[in-house]
Amino acid sequence: MSAHMQIGEVATLTGLSLRTLRYYEEVGLVTPSARSAGGFRLYTAVDVDRFELVKRMKPLDFSLEDMRGLLAVVDALDAEPDDTERARLLGELESLRAAAEERVDTLRTRLAWAEEFAAGLDERVRAQRER
Repeated sequence: MSAHMQIGEVATLTGLSLRTLRYYEEVGLVTPSARSAGGFRLYTAVDVDRFELVKRMKPLDFSLEDMRGLLAVVDALDAEPDDTERARLLGELESLRAAAEERVDTLRTRLAWAEEFAAGLDERVRAQRER
């Protein structure tokens, strides 16, 4: 991986569409680290990591504000804050972790219902074919 990647490379790495990457820039979640002489967006591995964080929050229905909050916490922790600020930031991170766990549990329940539904349909199809 080179020091800078164009948007297409980032899309391939993250599995996000070009449109989604541009949208995340538009709403201020992830901005390109640089621009080429021709004006093309250039991203770094750190930018890709930020896209990955946002991508993983999306299926859990976190809001854009929640995503911004997590990225701000991560940035602040990376800046090596004093002990008091670090404790506050870790508290915010813990709150987000707890919310994520709760949402994952909800998704697991919904997935179980969906699997039961699909299995029920499969049984109905087989029963109708056996008639």
